[in-house]
Amino acid sequence: MKGMVERRLSYLYTGELTSVIVFVFVSYLFNYAFPNLRMYSLYSFWASFILLEFLLIQGTIFWYAKLKRLRKENTSITPIKIVRQLYRFKRLNIMMIIVTIIAFVFDFIKWYPLLPIGGLSIALLIYAFAILEFINYFYIQLSYGKISDIRHLLKSRKWKKSCLNKDFRRLL
Repeated sequence: MKGMVERRLSYLYTGELTSVIVFVFVSYLFNYAFPNLRMYSLYSFWASFILLEFLLIQGTIFWYAKLKRLRKENTSITPIKIVRQLYRFKRLNIMMIIVTIIAFVFDFIKWYPLLPIGGLSIALLIYAFAILEFINYFYIQLSYGKISDIRHLLKSRKWKKSCLNKDFRRLL
């Protein structure tokens, strides 16, 4: 059982970390291949991208802390220090979400009437992905990797609380 949990936590940790690194390279290559999208000129792109990367780093920290504790102490309960830090980050994430909306408004005003629709569309997709990641980490589990989890979801018709959301209850 411990081996299964350890593999799952390792998978989640490395997946989040890999995403952080790969997204940097993908954004660079995409901007290089399609400079007419003017992605790097948009504040909304940078705000969305930084928000997404920040969330992925938080996910990396969370899963790594659980994995490390499982290996050292034979329990996957998240250390309270990490839970407190991520609870503080939750507020910062909300502020970053609001700032990103302002960045979209600013870009719209700045670029109108010659809006770089392609770049804004990509920024909007990144922003939507970041919002989904935020919900997935801090509120309800949106991703289900096992068939048994999907069956449970279909049968109960209830979303599971995210692991981090469950950990926040220990603070209250």
